[in-house]
Amino acid sequence: MRPLIFADPGEENIIKKIGGNPEVKRHLENLGFTTGGTVVLVSTVGGNVIVKVKESRIALDEELARKVMI
Repeated sequence: MRPLIFADPGEENIIKKIGGNPEVKRHLENLGFTTGGTVVLVSTVGGNVIVKVKESRIALDEELARKVMI
């Protein structure tokens, strides 16, 4: 298991765990990050990432991307 920030671009990954306090978990779940769901890293820019989740592209800062484990 590794943080989303270390995923290979273009590779589909399964979300295994969402970390953080309950508020952070709820925020990520509202964005579409759910355990068992898929996520694709589109690009990384200065530690921040753009990912594809449920047909949407979402930008996350490095701190949030480290809370999503794949």
